[in-house]
Amino acid sequence: MADKIKLDIVSDVVCPWCTIGYKRLEKAIAELGIEDQIELEWQPFELNPIMPKEGQNVQEHLTEKYGSSLEDQKRSQDYMAEVGAELGFTFDYFDEMKIVNTRDAHILLDYAKENGKQTELKMRLVAAFFSERKDVSKREVLLQELEVVGLNVDEAIDRLDSDDARYQVQSKETYWQSLGVSSVPTMVFNMKSALTGAQPVDVYKQVLTDLLEEK
Repeated sequence: MADKIKLDIVSDVVCPWCTIGYKRLEKAIAELGIEDQIELEWQPFELNPIMPKEGQNVQEHLTEKYGSSLEDQKRSQDYMAEVGAELGFTFDYFDEMKIVNTRDAHILLDYAKENGKQTELKMRLVAAFFSERKDVSKREVLLQELEVVGLNVDEAIDRLDSDDARYQVQSKETYWQSLGVSSVPTMVFNMKSALTGAQPVDVYKQVLTDLLEEK
């Protein structure tokens, strides 16, 4: 509907700050009581598009990619766990945790959107990865979570086997990057303004209130 706020969230399934940002946004929307005035769509971004199938240990990956020490990582993870708990979400970091490839997850999120269950599947996959120690690059895990939200597994397998579906995800990623999205989460409001990073609840409330007043 034309009178809704169109909200595009560019994010990855294995991005903790994307989860925190969304949970804060969700809280802002609930506190304003405007759930019926939001049209939300998740857009793909791969933090590690060339990550091999076997994945990489989180500690090793963060040290290699950002140069962060184990002490820094532990502090950051403890903080995220604390913030997550305040928002009703569990971050369960463990020593053997791996960063994995998320291309297939994004393909299935596209499929879920067509069936009106994109946010439901997104949060299911995020919980599987961060709260339940599951490898969301594995097809059997993805299909299991897909079934949990009531989507058709056979159709999903066809989608995962489709070169066109893979190309569509890459095209969307390229599109958002061409608009200047280089970090996630990036939340785009009505294709006119954007916020990057996990902002405080009050910031989201102010932006949403301003957009509603404009209407």
